[in-house]
Amino acid sequence: MIDYLLANMWQIWAVIAVLGLILELTSGDFFLMCIAIGAAGAAITAPFANIYWQIGVFALVTLVSLFQVRPFVLRYLHRNDSKCVSNADALLGRKGRVSETIPAGGFGYVAIDGDQWRAVAVNDEEIAAGTRVRIVSRESTIVTVELLTD
Repeated sequence: MIDYLLANMWQIWAVIAVLGLILELTSGDFFLMCIAIGAAGAAITAPFANIYWQIGVFALVTLVSLFQVRPFVLRYLHRNDSKCVSNADALLGRKGRVSETIPAGGFGYVAIDGDQWRAVAVNDEEIAAGTRVRIVSRESTIVTVELLTD
């Protein structure tokens, strides 16, 4: 069994590389990708070298990837992550139009980019349909709006 594994180490290195890439999808910090690159390098050298050379190639390629590839990838793929908002939080500050009158102390609807959002007014005031408003907060699927003054 050991002889078979040593003779076919490229398969083990290939499995490690694929697992590293799959696990990288869950983390996104590009550390596991460097290990996968190292395992791919070892898989390429496996038919031509013994296990010690394979481990050496794995270590060397992984370290080069960590210090050369990873900073490059992080710089270009995670440029503005701290500024980027997503999902419903991206609605805050957006402008829309009241599609169904918001009665005083009640709920109405606001259209934002073609989507209808249930809305309440910031000061429990009535806002007529067709009025332009700005989203000031969000609680679950209900947005709070204020009249635009501009």
